Amino acid sequence: MAHDDIVSSMVLELRRGTLVMLVLSQLREPAYGYALVKSLADHGIPIEANTLYPLMRRLEPQGGHVGSKPRKYYRTTDEGLCVLREVEAQWHVLCDGVGKLLETNREDREHAER
Repeated sequence: MAHDDIVSSMVLELRRGTLVMLVLSQLREPAYGYALVKSLADHGIPIEANTLYPLMRRLEPQGGHVGSKPRKYYRTTDEGLCVLREVEAQWHVLCDGVGKLLETNREDREHAER
């Protein structure tokens, strides 16, 4: 596998692991899917509608939407907010650990280069 393909694959996995958390965090107030796509893109998280809408359909059984067809608007339910708080806490623990490991590795590389 080529270097660029490896990097692209790893970035895709990172995005998949965070999109649900980010979607839940942005839907504290009801919003249409298009508004969510725009909000995420405005914050440097571009997402295609063909990625977002299947994700939203997977969240629906958990009470993640309000509205009727043909146009739905979405919001995070109380249970979704509770899940978000717990996932956010774990996210921060994970980020702290990742940051420390990467910093240690960077310092080790710099020390070895001297």
